[in-house]
Amino acid sequence: MSGSDEDFEALLRHVKEQRGFDFTGYKRASLARRVQRRMEAVGLHAYDEYLDYLILHPDEFTQLFNTILINVTGFFRDRDAWTYLQEELLPQILARREGQPIRVWSAGCATGEEAYTLAMLLAELLGVDEFRDRVKIYATDVDEEALTQARQAIYTERDLAAVPAELRERYFEPAGTRFVFRKELRRSVIFGRNDLVQDAPISHVDVLVCRNTLMYFNAETQGQLLNRMHFALRPDGVLFLGKAEMLLSHSAYFRPIELKRRFFRKIATEPRDRRLVVSSGPGGVQDEEQSELTLLHHAALMSSAAAQIVVDTDGRLALANNRAMHRFGLTSRDVGRPIQDLEVSYRPLELRTHIEDARMQRRAVWIRDVEQVRGAGETLTFDIQVVPLADEAGTELGVTVILNDVTQYRQLQTELTYANRQLEIAYEELQSTNEELETTNEELQSTVEELETTNEELQSTVEELETTNEELQSTNEELETMNEELQSMNDELQFSNDALRDRQDEVERLNRFMTAVLGSMNSGVVVVDGEMQILAWNTRAEDLWGVRTDEALGEHLMNLDIGLPVEELRQPIRAQLADGTSEPAELHLDAVNRRGRHVQVRVTLTHFSDHGGATTAAMLVMDAVDRPE
Repeated sequence: MSGSDEDFEALLRHVKEQRGFDFTGYKRASLARRVQRRMEAVGLHAYDEYLDYLILHPDEFTQLFNTILINVTGFFRDRDAWTYLQEELLPQILARREGQPIRVWSAGCATGEEAYTLAMLLAELLGVDEFRDRVKIYATDVDEEALTQARQAIYTERDLAAVPAELRERYFEPAGTRFVFRKELRRSVIFGRNDLVQDAPISHVDVLVCRNTLMYFNAETQGQLLNRMHFALRPDGVLFLGKAEMLLSHSAYFRPIELKRRFFRKIATEPRDRRLVVSSGPGGVQDEEQSELTLLHHAALMSSAAAQIVVDTDGRLALANNRAMHRFGLTSRDVGRPIQDLEVSYRPLELRTHIEDARMQRRAVWIRDVEQVRGAGETLTFDIQVVPLADEAGTELGVTVILNDVTQYRQLQTELTYANRQLEIAYEELQSTNEELETTNEELQSTVEELETTNEELQSTVEELETTNEELQSTNEELETMNEELQSMNDELQFSNDALRDRQDEVERLNRFMTAVLGSMNSGVVVVDGEMQILAWNTRAEDLWGVRTDEALGEHLMNLDIGLPVEELRQPIRAQLADGTSEPAELHLDAVNRRGRHVQVRVTLTHFSDHGGATTAAMLVMDAVDRPE
């Protein structure tokens, strides 16, 4: 192949301007190799020639994109890594997000196998009903054709070879010779086009799966993409990469959880919130300011719209705000009493267990949708948060219980559930756009990264080898498809050969039958075609004239040197062949048989033809009697 770097860059600019695909961030060696493959397919040898070809043949864009975007994927690819995700990481994430929505992003999803693998794992851990209520899997790619196939969720038996039999039976339904992923679960998997280089990322993601995609990009573009992925993940989110991607030079964004299996956790980079810290000190203005601040804190707590109580380390009620007193019948006399002696400790739910859990785990505990039935059939709904309290030294101070009245919110949520589902996608797009603006602002403030280290060069080599391997895998799949087509053609040819052999056997059987019939006749029988070539000659004819069947077949009747005056038969035979409707003719001829004996032969001429008249023939039946003296 020939062509300058300028011509190659001009080709990439044309693709970006005309079709919106920006390949400038891809590794040049891999990208050039894929482009050259298409150039060979159309018989061109220079980039400028191929650019002209693209302008004249717009349909070539589709073939070029399919060649560049190597959609090599599969269910449970690198099974050990998926097992680790299912058994170790997902249970931790679900425990932290108990009762809350779970958001997963499969970036570079190709034809959807990895997105549906995630769906199966989460459905196994949560159950189908809770999966449908809580989980959203966003699967994105730049290849529209691959996304169309992914939305259909139809796969061959070979595609499902890596799926365990019990999962295949549980999550796939037969559709002819193929299998389709269950429709009610498919609604939780949302496919959409997203260019990782140009488009806004999905936000607030718990798990981000982007396997063997980063390896196609150069180091600068990889850094930009990792910045976006860092922004997309929640503070405790998990990044799952392919086996050729290690992030050795991006330790500021992610730290490894399991490096061998390529799992990483987000590193928080946001500055810590500024918090007001009140120092204690002897007397003076500082004591006065602290006292005022304490009063301010107390007033704010008492006026809070949410009911809130505080329990000290001895399990006694230390404080209750106005809303809590009104809602749960507390008074100032209850302050200092053990919490278990108060009705609020067990109504609307048993609080003591959750208070103990929060203290032991040293983290907030949420209990959602707690109902309390009041008079006149009124039902209130609370979201309860139990938060352990500690000073800056980490010393335990107690626990605060916040009871948020969400009755109206839950009622409104029920009424708007259907509408929210319809608006969800539009909302996500708007939210992604806003987050893209924030991301762009962060990118403008970022500094230039250091030069690639020796580890990055090694990583680049590994990625290049993995890219080549996937190209070979893609080519192998094409060859397997061709082999299946050839096998199908071979099966059809074998079927035709079997039918031909059956026909030949039938013909041979009929020939044997005709030979037996002719041989059983006491008269000599000869059959000639329209050219008077001998088609049949029975044993009685052999006995009369001394000519064997194998000597007679194929010979011209008029050329036989026998004791029968065959020349006298020429005209009668032609008359029978010419007029198929005439009656059989009978002649009496003087002849000499093979023993030299003079005999008189009665020759009966008959015309016949096969079905449709394609073959016309005449039959001679010869009976010899002694000639009278």
